[in-house]
Amino acid sequence: MKVTVLVGGVGGARFLLGVQQLLGLGRFASAPAAPGDDELTAIVNVGDDAWMHGVRICPDLDTCMYTLGGGVDPQRGWGHRDETWHAKEELARYGVQPDWFELGDRDLATHLVRSQMLRAGYPLAQVTAALCDRWQPGATLLPATDDRCETHVVITDPVDDSQRAIHFQEWWVRYRAQVPTHSFAFIGAEKARATAEVMQAIGAADIILLAPSNPVVSIGAILAVPGIRGALRSTNAPVVGYSPIVSGKPLRGMADACLRVIGLAATAEAVGRHYGPRAGTGILDCWLIHENDRAEIDGVAVQPVPLLMTDPKATAAMVSAGLDLAGVAT
Repeated sequence: MKVTVLVGGVGGARFLLGVQQLLGLGRFASAPAAPGDDELTAIVNVGDDAWMHGVRICPDLDTCMYTLGGGVDPQRGWGHRDETWHAKEELARYGVQPDWFELGDRDLATHLVRSQMLRAGYPLAQVTAALCDRWQPGATLLPATDDRCETHVVITDPVDDSQRAIHFQEWWVRYRAQVPTHSFAFIGAEKARATAEVMQAIGAADIILLAPSNPVVSIGAILAVPGIRGALRSTNAPVVGYSPIVSGKPLRGMADACLRVIGLAATAEAVGRHYGPRAGTGILDCWLIHENDRAEIDGVAVQPVPLLMTDPKATAAMVSAGLDLAGVAT
């Protein structure tokens, strides 16, 4: 079976572990992968990507790579385990900005390799594949696009009350989404294109899953890449989404803050309606919501199940329920 998943960062990476647990891939494999085995492909958000300190940082790609490769920091859920911060401390002594972004020493090595390859002319997809050779994640990690498609946020500046656009990382990390916010913009989206590998992963899939990642700035940023939404609407594979809202609250992160900006309630039904049914103009065939929530969406099969990703086994049960609802046998 070929499974394609659209994912963001920490929550998306943990969801991928559940898919691997269910299919016996990656660290859960009982034997090395062979031709004809199940395949897992992740289409990963690049809207968070940014140049900082002269290096290209791809937070969601790296979080997925480190998590599946067994090297993620287990407490934070992102970055390297056993990280040190000497470079960050030295940059602070020089007074270099931005000083609000944490850049670990081990993580810096990944960014240096990526930046060197990008400057040499390699596209991001090839760079990601080369980095994955070191981590062996047990899945194919594809950036949603090789092109620039960054999420920026229009805010009211807390210093002078002017409206200005800042990079998503500054809004998320520096301000923790706690400034007056007006809109999101996907800078470069009008010129970006989904890669051939992304289109193939959608077109050849047996099932497509939308991880319970942020629907606005993770899944939404992927859908902003021209070609991806159309491919999801035309694929023969069922598209199954998982609600990031559990009992009226996001599973993690600040999805509720993002939803407020675009005028949506933080409910499983509102997010499902935002994605919409493929029978209409949307992308969903099935929608998994938490057992305490309710949702009615015309044209979409809705099922409540436990959606707390407490460990890969619990997440695998969520994935299995989605496959069952879509009529796809494991």
